[in-house]
Amino acid sequence: MAVTSYTQEFTTPIAPSRMFKALILDSHNLMPKIVPQGIKSIEFLQGNGGAGSIKQTNFTEGGHLKYLKHRIDAIDAENLVCKYTLIESDVILDKIEFVAYEVNFEATDNGGCVCKMTSEYHTRAGVELKEEDIKQGKDKAMGLYKVVEEYLSVNPGVYC
Repeated sequence: MAVTSYTQEFTTPIAPSRMFKALILDSHNLMPKIVPQGIKSIEFLQGNGGAGSIKQTNFTEGGHLKYLKHRIDAIDAENLVCKYTLIESDVILDKIEFVAYEVNFEATDNGGCVCKMTSEYHTRAGVELKEEDIKQGKDKAMGLYKVVEEYLSVNPGVYC
């Protein structure tokens, strides 16, 4: 099994605590509301959002994915860090055993933050992962960050 790591950063004028609350703590409520054309629902299959919880994201009809299951490995609301693992999907796990993520939100001098995501792709034996194999998923993740940023910008009293 090989491991391929990628790091992405996204800078936003939104405070780190608001981004953390929206993207991590309350994503199961927020995402289906603000991207209903892509995400049908997000539900906890096990737990209530703490470490050990398993969360399933169900996508709308017509996309290339039907669902993803993530296990929350660690969540630190004080330091605005979350670690979670993609453990099941209807499509992409033919090449990948699992994907481990770490997301953190660091304050910037202007009151905003830098959202940093590290992804570790653990591939199945004999599989070589190429950048284009995961580009679409990375682009969608960054697109969600932008949608959340826009939502929080026009709703300044939400997640304060």
